[in-house]
Amino acid sequence: MSASEAPSILILMGVSGVGKSTTGTLLSQRLGWPFRDADSFHPPANIEKMSRGVPLDDEDRWPWLAAIAAWIDERLRGGEVGIVSCSALKRAYRDVLLGGREGVQLVFLEGQKPLLAARTAARRDHFMPPELLESQFATLEEPSPDERPLVVPVAQTPHDVVEFILSRLGLRRVEG
Repeated sequence: MSASEAPSILILMGVSGVGKSTTGTLLSQRLGWPFRDADSFHPPANIEKMSRGVPLDDEDRWPWLAAIAAWIDERLRGGEVGIVSCSALKRAYRDVLLGGREGVQLVFLEGQKPLLAARTAARRDHFMPPELLESQFATLEEPSPDERPLVVPVAQTPHDVVEFILSRLGLRRVEG
């Protein structure tokens, strides 16, 4: 993907509480693109494990990442657009998702620990307990320049986060 080409797939990444689901939903509404939350790709065993406050290990994550990558490939093969959220905390995880795919843009939603701790503590009916935020920060390998991330500060409103992404990537709803 050249710098002048708009992406067809957005991967929203970051630790718990940065607003991946909220941002994905709002972008989907604004662009008319389908959105899949990475949580929907988790097998039941992973959800059960996280619900008990146990962080996932790499063995748990590889099939989950492969399922997300397959969804991305399906969209790309069909010439379709899409948005997917995924914590993608390690470079190795992002390599599975980006994998040299043309038209895929990494969007790193970046926030400070106190803000995100408050957000996760305020959540209701979410399987990821706030206590796991610390382990996510410990695991996080921020994207490097060669991954071409769009870094988006999330201390602003969700609307402002979406506007930032749309303007930086030159995206708008295509009527048709």
